[in-house]
Amino acid sequence: MTSPTPSLDRPVPLGRRSIALLLLITVIGVAAFGWPLLADPSSTVAYHSADAPWLFALLMPLLIGVVIAQISEGRTGQAGLDAKSVALLGVLAAVGAALRPLGAGTAGLEPMFFLIVLSGRVLGPGFGFVLGSLTMFASALLTAGVGPWLPFQMLSMGWVCLGAGLLPAPATLRGRRELALLAGYGALAALAYGTVMNLQGWPYLGTGFPPALSYSRDADLLTNLTHFLAYCLTTSLGWDIPRAALTATLCLTIGAPVLRTLRRATRRAAFATPATFENHP
Repeated sequence: MTSPTPSLDRPVPLGRRSIALLLLITVIGVAAFGWPLLADPSSTVAYHSADAPWLFALLMPLLIGVVIAQISEGRTGQAGLDAKSVALLGVLAAVGAALRPLGAGTAGLEPMFFLIVLSGRVLGPGFGFVLGSLTMFASALLTAGVGPWLPFQMLSMGWVCLGAGLLPAPATLRGRRELALLAGYGALAALAYGTVMNLQGWPYLGTGFPPALSYSRDADLLTNLTHFLAYCLTTSLGWDIPRAALTATLCLTIGAPVLRTLRRATRRAAFATPATFENHP
């Protein structure tokens, strides 16, 4: 039985341990975001200001675990990260972190989104999840944006990049069709990111809004969902739509050369070729 090897379509594919850890992180993330809507009305644990540090403490070891799992799988000849892909991960995370201050969140314009989407597309879902999370962490340190919202941002951006890696294989789509797919996904992902992050902050930020926009622990699920939709339309849609439009525009206009650059880097890195050392006299 031969071990799976990376391909140009998925230079850094997922191994079994990485998949298990990603599923665990996803379950924890869904519970963390959706807890306010699913909590019993009598529960006092409905605000994230207290549990976010615990989520951060739990997320970081799991995130490191994904990296370690992929590295160990690579060393055993299975699909995983090697030294070259770890180096590329660091470079892309640094570039993404440097792009974030360019928009500074003005009107929702965040150019880092398009790079995250394209990187996940080229390098696969496992690499993408780690890249999205690390990029958000590094950019938070760069912009002094560390707070209880950071673990939720890391999860959300990891999901954005992971989703890009799960799109149809690059071999089946090329040229304008691929750019259109990435532009559409980037726009939807940018809108979804804003919506999910609203869910993180809404329980305690929305209390100062009119009752029709605010979270109520005594209301049923349908009522709170209605309030949440009204909250999103009223407060964040003006940021989410420009973010989506910018992401789609950048994918359509400069997506092709960026994809070529990323794919050229993966070919030259030769992720599928194990490193060999020779002794010279």
